[in-house]
Amino acid sequence: MTIIIFIIVLWYSGLFFQTFFLHRYAAHQTFKMSKFGEKLCFILTWITQGSNYLSAYGYGVMHRMHHAFADTEKDPHSPKYDHNLFAMMWRTKSIYQQINQQKVKIEEKFTKNVPQWESFDQFASSWGSRIGWAIAYTAFFYFFATAWWEWLLLPVAYMMAPIHGVIINWFAHIYGYTNFKVSDTSKNLFSFDWLMMGEGYHNNHHKHGGRANFGGVRWHEIDVTYYIMILLDKMKLIKLNPVAVVKREH
Repeated sequence: MTIIIFIIVLWYSGLFFQTFFLHRYAAHQTFKMSKFGEKLCFILTWITQGSNYLSAYGYGVMHRMHHAFADTEKDPHSPKYDHNLFAMMWRTKSIYQQINQQKVKIEEKFTKNVPQWESFDQFASSWGSRIGWAIAYTAFFYFFATAWWEWLLLPVAYMMAPIHGVIINWFAHIYGYTNFKVSDTSKNLFSFDWLMMGEGYHNNHHKHGGRANFGGVRWHEIDVTYYIMILLDKMKLIKLNPVAVVKREH
């Protein structure tokens, strides 16, 4: 049971900082926060994602490119241009690394105001950090795993962020329903997104990229992350941007 709880905590804590900090803040800037809060989120992203750490800069720039070029040859991740999900994620990893290491020239509209902490990113993205976290995960399993099948979950701990990416970037462009007609294949993967904390409302998000609430178009579309953001806003830890109410088109 300890291992199951550990995986659940890793899943949702890492996912929260992915959707809250990397996605809704770094890429779309749906809210504002202090520089101290920003630095704290870098550190908490490293702690919760561990061996899967994603840079706010690399993620933010790449995600903006995804919206601009969705389902075209320039899209960093599209099921239309890769034979399988493994090929897509390998290409995504390569593009992410090139952006994060600034090995390619990127248009200013994709980099403008994207938070960056280069020295911390170098440390958190280093092989030393990633291997250190992997050793820590393995040690935890060694001391607390009580059944052989629990060891099958260890690769999930190692690869949590890529698994999150596959669920949205692959499956949410193939399966699900739509509320809006858009120029790409984005779909809402779940009626109630209990698994991805709102990220699964992908069609809603592609229609209204600057909206902090990914759900809320239908009564059952409850975006858990957004309600946490409302609480943080009321506590004055962040400042949500005002947005218009939207209605589905069909």
